[in-house]
Amino acid sequence: MAQRRSEIRRPRGTAEWLAAALVAVAVLVLAVRMTVAAGETLLRTWPVLVVLATAAAGAVTWRALRTTAQRRRAQERLATLRITLAQFDAMDDEQFEYALRDLLIRDGWQARKVGQGGDQAADVIGQHPHHGRIVLQAKHTRTGGKVGSSVMYQVNGTAGPVHGADHAVVVTNGAFTHNAKQWGDRHHVCWTDRDQLRRWAENGIALQELLRLPARPRRTARWRMAA
Repeated sequence: MAQRRSEIRRPRGTAEWLAAALVAVAVLVLAVRMTVAAGETLLRTWPVLVVLATAAAGAVTWRALRTTAQRRRAQERLATLRITLAQFDAMDDEQFEYALRDLLIRDGWQARKVGQGGDQAADVIGQHPHHGRIVLQAKHTRTGGKVGSSVMYQVNGTAGPVHGADHAVVVTNGAFTHNAKQWGDRHHVCWTDRDQLRRWAENGIALQELLRLPARPRRTARWRMAA
């Protein structure tokens, strides 16, 4: 059975018209009061709104300026030194270590190559005025090669105790196993794989920015870069 559609019935008689008029007046009064209250709230809070708007605009401007500055610094670094992944792949182990040393120097580190027999898991050591000391373990691999967890164990065991490093990093032109990356993340051994190496060497992002290395208190260096 079809349902009847309900319709709004017009008031009938004087009493209904008066009731409808009272309801309309009440609705109008309520609307006016709500408008007045909103206006009063706005008048009371406008300084806060101005501060919030100014802060938001300032944050947007700061991010834009920071991005522009980062791009400019990257271009300056690339003008000094840029190494492609293809060039890395064509290197031997020793050339790879020297290339990493040169990239650190490009990024503002005082660095030297130390990798040799008995190097105790350190191929390059660098010193930075704001980020302290860094130890790089270089692992040059063939295309598709992966670095395992054992390298992370070695670096973690010697970077601080033997070399006095604030940061330990394993760098490869290949990849890392899942376990190696997880172990490194848990024990604060940074890893730089092929993709990160490209961003560092080809795109000009400084290693300290790429890995978000924290600043360290300045201290007297206990070694000097070899001539």
